[in-house]
Amino acid sequence: MKAVTTVIVHYDKFAEIDGKIQNMTAVSENEGPRLNENGIVGEEDKYFLEGPRSRFLELLFLLHICWEFLRGFRVFHFRGPCIAVFGSARWKVTTPWYETARKVGAGIASMGFNVMTGGGPGIMEAASRGAKEAGGHALGCNIILPKEQVPNKWLDKVFNCRHFFVRKVLMFKYSYGFVIMPGGFGTMDEFFEALTLIQTHKILNFPIVLMGKEYWEPVMALLQQMLKENAIDEADLQYIHYTDSVEEALHHLQRFANEKYRLSRLKTLKRLVWLGE
Repeated sequence: MKAVTTVIVHYDKFAEIDGKIQNMTAVSENEGPRLNENGIVGEEDKYFLEGPRSRFLELLFLLHICWEFLRGFRVFHFRGPCIAVFGSARWKVTTPWYETARKVGAGIASMGFNVMTGGGPGIMEAASRGAKEAGGHALGCNIILPKEQVPNKWLDKVFNCRHFFVRKVLMFKYSYGFVIMPGGFGTMDEFFEALTLIQTHKILNFPIVLMGKEYWEPVMALLQQMLKENAIDEADLQYIHYTDSVEEALHHLQRFANEKYRLSRLKTLKRLVWLGE
């Protein structure tokens, strides 16, 4: 009982500290992002990356990051295997890519995986919607931004991040395959992050699907140029499937994601009541 009480006290104390840090960094999860006098949300990342600050502020930032990771772990730990769908938040319901992402989400759910997205509108909403309509589950790892990133209504569970690197780690940690829909800088970042983690063996060779041949043709041409110049190896590209077909994409995911999931999860995780799980 003493150990349980100690854990709960420490957990509550960490929450109290994080609350104070949130007030200092001017962001509130319950109320949404607070804007400063320039209309800019949550600039703590910007100030952190500008260079050294006082030791006290660096320590506060570190404690906040640890707490944000811990909260993320508690949200997703028992949710089951996911396949992440990345893509632009700007595609509207009337666009073809929205409907394609919706079908992809439904297909992922039918395979027994959760759909993991950034939690926002556009492609993220479409994939989450498809999963829910197919009887599956949709998880969102949302980032607090001045625009675009309002959590969509199709999510079973959403975790709000204030830092891109925390969000990215969580999405990759719980995903066993990646679908890259048409998107912008963020989508490109997530695509090349997946490739880098696979190339450097930081994660297993999980499948990657590039949806949209015409859209991604310049990127595929760049990858082929890298291969030609020996900047990458042919093996680095073997798990990428480049297609317009939802059926082909799902077959690729089914073939490789299930295999990799079985290899990486050799034991069943159990909830611990004394940790409030």
